[in-house]
Amino acid sequence: MVSKPHGGRLVYRVLKDSRRERILDEISELPRVDIDRDTAVDLENIAYGIYSPLTGFMVREDFESVLDLMRLSNDLPWTMPITLDVSKEDAESFEEGDQIAIYSEGTPIATMVVEDIYEYDKKNYARMVFKTEDPNHPGVARVYNKRELLVGGPIELLNHLPNQYERYTLRPIETRVVFRERGWRTIVGFQTRNAPHIGHEYIQKTSLAFVDGLFINPVIGRKKPGDFRDEVILKAYETLIANYYPKKSVVLSIVRYEMKYAGPREAIHHAIMRKNFGCTHFIVGRDHAGVGNYYGPYEAQEIFNEFPDLGITPLFFREFFYCRRCGGIVHEKICPHDENVRLRFSGTMIRRHIMEGKAPPEEVIRPEVAETILSFEKPFVE
Repeated sequence: MVSKPHGGRLVYRVLKDSRRERILDEISELPRVDIDRDTAVDLENIAYGIYSPLTGFMVREDFESVLDLMRLSNDLPWTMPITLDVSKEDAESFEEGDQIAIYSEGTPIATMVVEDIYEYDKKNYARMVFKTEDPNHPGVARVYNKRELLVGGPIELLNHLPNQYERYTLRPIETRVVFRERGWRTIVGFQTRNAPHIGHEYIQKTSLAFVDGLFINPVIGRKKPGDFRDEVILKAYETLIANYYPKKSVVLSIVRYEMKYAGPREAIHHAIMRKNFGCTHFIVGRDHAGVGNYYGPYEAQEIFNEFPDLGITPLFFREFFYCRRCGGIVHEKICPHDENVRLRFSGTMIRRHIMEGKAPPEEVIRPEVAETILSFEKPFVE
């Protein structure tokens, strides 16, 4: 059946109607904290249960337990700190027990009851989560840019962040209804930040052979130059699903989330998120959530051995490629042939073809998908 939420209960902390209006009327009287986009996305994911069982930003006990043990203080598996950083100046305006107003880009988006205000060691934070203190690592750089103190406590969402992809958005409470209506008892989640090539398709379809349904869950958020634009990824997947999947076998929905690039730890976090959406299985590929050379190519798979109580089944895949001798899509466990007859699904090669206005080889991308991508004047982030 659809998986139970992590911790057993799906969190929902979104205020509506009269209580929301009353708090908004009084919001100017509360101490104010302004947060960046990354933290605002984390806050919204808390409110909608994507980060269940968290009801707010972590207090010191949970924060330190996650760093040291990769578990919450109640021993539930959890690998990524979810924190609200404030300046010492901000912290002078409130104390434990107070309610504060949280703003994003000038708009009040939530309130929080302050349960804990505490100091932390940024280098230790970086080393424990990212396995490096190197400021060139994007996740480490973000930790070093955080403010001096952390504040923990439960939140309540007042206003949503702007979402231009609302029609592609399903919350965990909604995906669970969709999965049940389709009669799916087993669902595999697939995370992506790219337009689909045939390697992705083969991973998805291999997984789908063992479960009732496939949940394709693209990450929508900050992209770096050269990445596919969000709208390109979504249209490319719509094209792939329409042409190459049974219509009742797939659900496509986005998750707004800013990648932390924490490799193994983040792979566990991604699995927990999909468990909260209702997935029973989660695909973990090569170098999942990695960046640069900070993690081994299959380290994000190996870490799952440390969490037999995770409550979602990981599906591990080696890298797929096209073998000219085999005459099809294979991977290293089943193909005995030399590298010179293997055609890798290289992102660099795909981008080069697209930038030249040409479709990549059909062994790499479905022609309909390539046509969809090429229909965009600017398919890549500049």
